[in-house]
Amino acid sequence: MRRSNRKPAPTPTVTSTRARAPAAPESTNIGGVHEHARPAARIRRREGRRVTGAGLPLVRLLQLASPTLPVGAYTYSQGLEWAVEDGGIDDEDGVGRWIGDQLEWNLAGFEAPLLARAMTAWRNGDEATLLRLNEDFLASRETAELRAETVQMGYSLRRLLTDLPAFADDPAAVARLGRCEEIAYPVAWGAAAAQWQVAAADALAAYLWAWLENQVMAAVKCVPLGQSAGQRLLAMLGERVPALVAEALELAESGWSNFAPGLAIASSRHETLYTRLFRS
Repeated sequence: MRRSNRKPAPTPTVTSTRARAPAAPESTNIGGVHEHARPAARIRRREGRRVTGAGLPLVRLLQLASPTLPVGAYTYSQGLEWAVEDGGIDDEDGVGRWIGDQLEWNLAGFEAPLLARAMTAWRNGDEATLLRLNEDFLASRETAELRAETVQMGYSLRRLLTDLPAFADDPAAVARLGRCEEIAYPVAWGAAAAQWQVAAADALAAYLWAWLENQVMAAVKCVPLGQSAGQRLLAMLGERVPALVAEALELAESGWSNFAPGLAIASSRHETLYTRLFRS
């Protein structure tokens, strides 16, 4: 058998024509959760974006109406504690009548329209009207406790606003607010709402709701009532708010009234109550 001198043909090299898969993006592992890093350009866009639009006034309003607003509202019952101690209020129906009357005659008949007028004065830069409204509200407090309540809450809100960049970034607004030596709470609240471009109707509805919530929670503590009873009261009394807001916005200043002798008596007698949970 003859041996061939031919060399075997070399095996051809196979080259893949498929594109190489891109490298996996860098990733981080935070708290045990594997998360792909976001592109730097997207991060820069989000950091540089200024939040504006119709939604921002609503967010600011929710902050103003929140029970976590550090103004001490939860420490006041506005005479309700004495009415419970005296025996005039001892159940859910009695609480509903007490709070409902105060909501309609005091809040909607005086405090709410004054707040709306203060918002208008703030937006127009009418400082003289703003100061007059502040004095009017302070003069309307018929007892030492009620006056101390609005002054303390107004002071606390003003101090908070000067610490919030959303308000304090406007030095003129801070200076204007500071010229009210003893600022009433609804005036300070209205100034903040106006500064943050909240609509008057929305502001009044939120203010009345925040007051309602505080009064009902005071009743839950001092009657006492159950949590479900408190929610029933809020649902029932809250139904009145839209109509009361509409009336308050239409009410001329000559028609404002906070005549409520029962509230004044309850507040004055609360001052000498032997034991109490609330400051008014």
